[in-house]
This record gives sequence, structure tokens and C-alpha cells, in this order.
Amino acid sequence: MSNKKIALITGATRGIGLAIAKDMSRHGYIVLGTGTSENSVNYLKNELELNKIDGKAYLLDIKDQESINNLFKNISEDYSDTPDVLINNAGITNDNLLIRMDDSQWFDTIETNINSLYKISKIFVKPMIKKRNGRIICISSVVASTGNAGQTNYVTSKSGMIGFCKSLAKEVATRGITVNCVSPGFIETDMTNKLNDAQKEQISKNIPTNKMGSPEDIAYAVSFLASDKASYITGETINVNGGLFMP
Repeated sequence: MSNKKIALITGATRGIGLAIAKDMSRHGYIVLGTGTSENSVNYLKNELELNKIDGKAYLLDIKDQESINNLFKNISEDYSDTPDVLINNAGITNDNLLIRMDDSQWFDTIETNINSLYKISKIFVKPMIKKRNGRIICISSVVASTGNAGQTNYVTSKSGMIGFCKSLAKEVATRGITVNCVSPGFIETDMTNKLNDAQKEQISKNIPTNKMGSPEDIAYAVSFLASDKASYITGETINVNGGLFMP
């Protein structure tokens, strides 16, 4: 068994999740990441190898309880241990105005973004309770605080995530476990790269720093919350948005 701590990151194959994986490795963690397809898992494997990251990529259907159970079993067998840090990053958007939204857009977003949060946190927090130590960090969104037209499903899930973290934080605080959120604003990812220059400029005008953030900006906040330096912070949401929203 390694003396290194283990961090599990869901949705670690690109963007914010991959940046978190790389930064957690720089802080000495064994990094375990999940992807939703064989192609994405293979891509993550290559990224781990290229960056000489100690860790492993796993296939995970975040909506499926059996897939989550298998992930727990495989990690336990591979490392004779369970994660010290769980980073809930996997999620989807499925935008539409409420009046035009069909049931599948609503329920798939809620199932992927919030019901899976319950399933995976429940199974991985149990060994943390036994160890009397652990970190759970969830990636929410600025729109959880501001709302956003055309995203009632997504905003509901990300707002629910913040409430989930506050409540779980109170349940496990005496066991040495902290539960927090990081709430990104507009971040330069594959999604925002699809925008044209005019759209990007319009977005930046609404941000006090006059620019979008990088995936690394989110990763730095996550690594801090995972560290011993943040042991007295729990039930909190760290907003990383360039001043776009100030609570």
C-alpha cells in the first residue's frame, strides 16, 4: 500500500476535470479519473502517461449504481484502499427554455448531475468515516447563484449540489471530513471554444476582470480545499468567477 493519498475525480478526461487531475498529481496524490466511454478513458490513460502521473483511468456510467459499485470494487482491489478525496466533477448541460423542454432533457440532467452525486458520495464517504478523515469537493456553477435563462434543469442541479454539500458537511464534520463546493464562472473549455470572438468579447465585458478563467484556476481552488490548509473550511462554496458574481 502506498503512503500517498488517493484522489478520485469524476469526469476527468478533459477541461476542468483534467486540469484538476494534473494539479492534484503535482500535490503528490495518486490520481484516479473516470470517463464515460472507452475512447475517453484511453485518452485519459495517455494523458496520465504523458504527464508521468501516478494513477489510473476508469470507465464509469455515473447514472448507474452497478457501475459505481464496480468502480468502488476495482479501486479497492487495485490499491487496497479507497479515495481520501472525492471530487464530483462529472456533469452535463441540456439547455432549453422550460416551456420547450421535454421530460428527457429535465430528467437526464437531474439524474446525471444530482442523483449521481447522492449515489457516488454515499458509497465513498463510508470508508472516509471509518478513517475519520476525508475531503469531498463538488464542482457547481456560478449560475447556481445567479440563475440563467434556458437552464432551469442545469441550475436546479447545481443549486441542489450546494445544498447537498452544506447538509452532508454537517453530518460528517465530527469525523474529520470536509465537504465543499467550487463554483466556476465562465471558463475556457471545449464548450466556450465553440463561441466566436464576438460572443467571447460580450461575455468578457460582463466579467470585472474582463476575461474568462482557465481550468487551472478551478484546479487550484480544488487542490487548496483538498489540503490540510483547508481543514477548518466546510459547507462552503468558493466562487471562482473573476468577480462575475459576488455573494
